[in-house]
Amino acid sequence: QVQLVESGGGLVQAGGSLTLSCALSGSIFSINTMGWYRQAPGKRRELVALISDDGMSKYGESVQGRFAISRDKARNAVDLLMNSLQIEDTAVYYCNAIYKDLNHPGYDYDSWGQGTQVTVSS
Repeated sequence: QVQLVESGGGLVQAGGSLTLSCALSGSIFSINTMGWYRQAPGKRRELVALISDDGMSKYGESVQGRFAISRDKARNAVDLLMNSLQIEDTAVYYCNAIYKDLNHPGYDYDSWGQGTQVTVSS
């Protein structure tokens, strides 16, 4: 059984920083990408940042230059460092992983975490 476990999040003042972490465990053959998405009330889920197996990263326009994603291959984990947080960053943040399972290495699985709340106050 593959599990995606998120940690971090919480309440922070505008201008502050937070780090979100996400780890994938279980019968993993390989990981294509891992990343974070977010959804604010009344809005669609949007890309925050993702990183591929070869280390290429992609960021949403609104977080470019403020957030940084990094990957720990040994732990099958990613960290998202969020700097200069703004009230507009308030949302539920979801970890996502696209990976291959040991039992079915020819198939790409798409897994989501349960979400973690990030609230930025003025």
